[in-house]
Amino acid sequence: MEFKIKSSPQTHLDNNLTQLMMRILYALIPALVAYVWFFGWGIVINILLAVVTALSCEALMLKLRQRPVKLFLTDGSAVVTATLLAMALPPLAPWWLTVLGVAFAIIVAKHLYGGLGFNPFNPAMVGYVMLLISFPLEMTGWSAPLSLVDYKLAFMDSISMIFTGQIASGLQLDALTMATPLDMLKAELRLEHTVAESLSSHPVFGLMGGVGWEWVNLTILAGGVWLIYKKVITWHVPVGVLGSLFIIAAVFYGIDSEHYASPLFHIMSGAAIFAAFFIATDPVTAPTTALGRVIFGAGIGILAYIIRTWGGYPEGIAFAVLLMNMVAPTIDHYYQPRVFGHRKK
Repeated sequence: MEFKIKSSPQTHLDNNLTQLMMRILYALIPALVAYVWFFGWGIVINILLAVVTALSCEALMLKLRQRPVKLFLTDGSAVVTATLLAMALPPLAPWWLTVLGVAFAIIVAKHLYGGLGFNPFNPAMVGYVMLLISFPLEMTGWSAPLSLVDYKLAFMDSISMIFTGQIASGLQLDALTMATPLDMLKAELRLEHTVAESLSSHPVFGLMGGVGWEWVNLTILAGGVWLIYKKVITWHVPVGVLGSLFIIAAVFYGIDSEHYASPLFHIMSGAAIFAAFFIATDPVTAPTTALGRVIFGAGIGILAYIIRTWGGYPEGIAFAVLLMNMVAPTIDHYYQPRVFGHRKK
């Protein structure tokens, strides 16, 4: 008598690494469209430049490390890192800034630690922080929303601005850039203006945050929710980041609304939503347990608010992510789930 033994009724997911990376890129498409609509074509050029740089550096490091180039080059991880970093940079950032940041992220933050799966820090945020510390002037000149400037840059104008710093008409980069909403509000509060006075006196501020930024963040939110629906990420880190940021901002806003911005302003103006769904959810640099991910996300939200409010940088998300990357192993150590069949100590 013959017996056919079937495998256990386990749930099998049809996701592989390349499919997961492609879904992350798909989720960013609405945000990319919003970026182009409100800030011009610079973001597209930066992404293309970043991807070419990332793939070149990835191939070089794989060759030096004697690893199969084609196998790792096509997994999509380098493209995702490049895209995330490019979307965090000013749309009209000079070309060398993008190249340097992406090269540093791939070579130093990823491969010098052993490659994908061994890096303790998020490579995109490592590259971003390196650029922010080293080149603060270039990193703070964000493109003004197209609705607030007289000259609308075409695609070729954006290329010329990124590679030469000016366009054929002689218009300089300074004429098309301005401070971000978070930076503008921080500067106004240092001048002892109230939040209400600041928000009503500058056209860069919209209903809930910055002009253009509100819609960009809403499209990022939509992409993040889609990633949760597709089970690419879980809800724990995004809820931890946005929930803690909302709560701590609400507490200080309730205490003194004249000197502390509202919770919606903090969520809709900066990179909080972007980091919550696309940066902090990196499985390599985040804790592995559900409770650990909530704690990890909550730490990012709280640290980001502290840096934004009392620190030297208007946007503290990148620093908060890297600081919590350092804490992730400790969180995993203390919040491991009980092993089946054993009592919890």
